[in-house]
Amino acid sequence: MPPRPDFLRPLVLSGPSGTGKSTLLQRLFAEYPDKFAFSVSHTTRLPRPGELDGKQYHFVSRDVFLDLLNRKGFIEHAEFSGNLYGTSVQAVQSIADSGRRCILDIESQGVRQIKQTDLNPVYLFISPPSLAALRERLTSRGTETEVAVEKRLGTALVEIEYAKEPGVHDLVIVNDDLDRAYELFKKVALGEHVEGDSLPPLND
Repeated sequence: MPPRPDFLRPLVLSGPSGTGKSTLLQRLFAEYPDKFAFSVSHTTRLPRPGELDGKQYHFVSRDVFLDLLNRKGFIEHAEFSGNLYGTSVQAVQSIADSGRRCILDIESQGVRQIKQTDLNPVYLFISPPSLAALRERLTSRGTETEVAVEKRLGTALVEIEYAKEPGVHDLVIVNDDLDRAYELFKKVALGEHVEGDSLPPLND
């Protein structure tokens, strides 16, 4: 069966840190190495050890980034911790030209910006089953201080509240079971029409 038209539209993936987006993406790329491509963002931050230009990010100077921004070269952009990040029009277009589906992992600020463009993607939100479960996941990483965990939880609350607004996302997947969430995610990525989940209540 040929892929449905949805397969040709970029897939915008969003959701709080700690909900398992990276794990879902890794599984998808491992199972379908030729069907999808991850949009490589531009950033003005310096590469970390092991990071390669053009793979994790396109590492550019602030001047180069701002020049591209002024020429309307970004679909969305944001600033975090003094560094600029952005998804370029060219990065998304080159993936489409290769016949693969472009996947973008974007925060809610970027989702708002993309909605002002003519990109026309499918919007998918990955939600934790509860804030208590998200807190446990973030704490169990062992890489975050208590202050950082609380900050991420505060951000998660804002993202989930935004996701509750009508029409913001086409689908929601609650990652309460990784295998179940992946099967749903895979179907969405392949352009199949599936019934999504409802956002869980925010009370712990």
